[in-house]
Amino acid sequence: MRKTRILWTDDEVEALKSHIFFLEEKGYEIDTCSNGNDTIDLVRQNSYDLIFLDENMPGLSGIETLRLIKEVRNDIPVVMITKSEEEDIMEAAIGSEIADYLIKPVKPNQVLLVIKKILDQRRLITEKTTTDYGQEFGRITSMISAASTFTDWTELYRKIVFWESELEKSTDRGMTEILRLQENEANNLFSKFIMNNYLNWLKPGIHNAPILSPSLFSEKIFPQIRENTPLFFILIDNLRYDQWRTISAELTGLYRIIEEDIYFSILPTTTQFSRNSIFAGMMPSAIAENMPRYWVNDDDEEGKNNFEEELFRNQLATKRLNYKWSYHKIHNSQAGKKVNEKVKTLLKNDINIMVFNFVDMLSHARTDIGVLRDLANEEPAYRSLTRSWFLHSPLFELLKTLAKHPVRVVFSTDHGTIRVQNPLKIIGDRNTSSNLRYKMGRNLDYDPRKVFELKDPEKAMLPKSNISSRYIFALNKDYLVYQNNFNHYAGYYKDTFQHGGISMQEIMLPVACVEPV
Repeated sequence: MRKTRILWTDDEVEALKSHIFFLEEKGYEIDTCSNGNDTIDLVRQNSYDLIFLDENMPGLSGIETLRLIKEVRNDIPVVMITKSEEEDIMEAAIGSEIADYLIKPVKPNQVLLVIKKILDQRRLITEKTTTDYGQEFGRITSMISAASTFTDWTELYRKIVFWESELEKSTDRGMTEILRLQENEANNLFSKFIMNNYLNWLKPGIHNAPILSPSLFSEKIFPQIRENTPLFFILIDNLRYDQWRTISAELTGLYRIIEEDIYFSILPTTTQFSRNSIFAGMMPSAIAENMPRYWVNDDDEEGKNNFEEELFRNQLATKRLNYKWSYHKIHNSQAGKKVNEKVKTLLKNDINIMVFNFVDMLSHARTDIGVLRDLANEEPAYRSLTRSWFLHSPLFELLKTLAKHPVRVVFSTDHGTIRVQNPLKIIGDRNTSSNLRYKMGRNLDYDPRKVFELKDPEKAMLPKSNISSRYIFALNKDYLVYQNNFNHYAGYYKDTFQHGGISMQEIMLPVACVEPV
């Protein structure tokens, strides 16, 4: 293994012999230099892992030398060593992107600590994370085997998402792969859990059931409304729990989390079904029966979520709630900026509902646009794109403005998404729904052992376009592809993010209430 190679530049380099001997004893390879010009030449000729640079040298100063180093090799970390703690010198050095600085006289152990902090940080993080996950591996395995209630599954899913985030900091790809195998095993068993319990949760009077889409407002949003404290409900379409954790980390310093929970989406896990159900406060079949003008069938061409405002108004009337409220659907930055300009007016309402569609658009665009497939080729990149959008979005600007006022904010979503990998052949007629994670139709041919089938949609409180219509749902990372031109479409959609079926990522969703710090 190649030794770590360090360049130390100081016009009093002879006085550093004891430091250099100390570092060489620790296994580092040290080159020395006495001036800035020679330093630049050495950087051009050699590959260094770290540079110690004296700030006060004759000829080129340390700051000037630093800038020239960055022009040649911007990736080499530089530690500035100075006799002065004057603010302007430190600002100049920090502005030039130093990795750290030391004040003379420096001690050998100080130097060693800086080296380890800069060069060994990633390795040390990897080692600690790997060790910690290794100790947790057995517990996660036991939790997967023992999970029998929805609370067991939410606890397990939180733990898996936590370790996904932790292992991103590690360079040990082996541990990441082990966690993926555990996540896959968990999703297989979670699919069975949903198949065995979902219909029971829909029966009246059932107490041991998770919060489902129709109950989201009643259970998690309306209870947060306070007199003289406007509530903002932020629904980010298609937001997974791991993406929420990425976003919530950016709220530190602005907001504190009052309550964070996981609720369950109904089936199918799509905007048409789950989000309409949220705003109506009722299951899809009840919407179709009681408010048919607001329900659009699967095979209709028009938009499936054009009546959320009307559905919510009906929910308030049904529950006899007299709130002053507003509703806003935000598809782009321009629409978001227009809403932000109305903050003073919105603060006069009891509740303001804001639906942001970016994450859903990202998911669909990633399927169709090659460059986005490359940018978000797996879950960490998908989370990173979500974070980048959030930090540069009108939503974040709104939240920074609201943080100056006595408000509460509830974040949630309607469904999640999963990266599909296993195509399943299916046969259907032209009236069969096009979604890759579920199908609804009357002439469906499929392997019933590999899907969750609902031959009687009424039991799941789902509308049907024909008396013989049935629903089937893909499990874990499967996706449903018609046998015509199967190989082409199986390849085209492989590794895209889809929703509508049964997986932890699609069904178990974040709902969190925050308030300004």
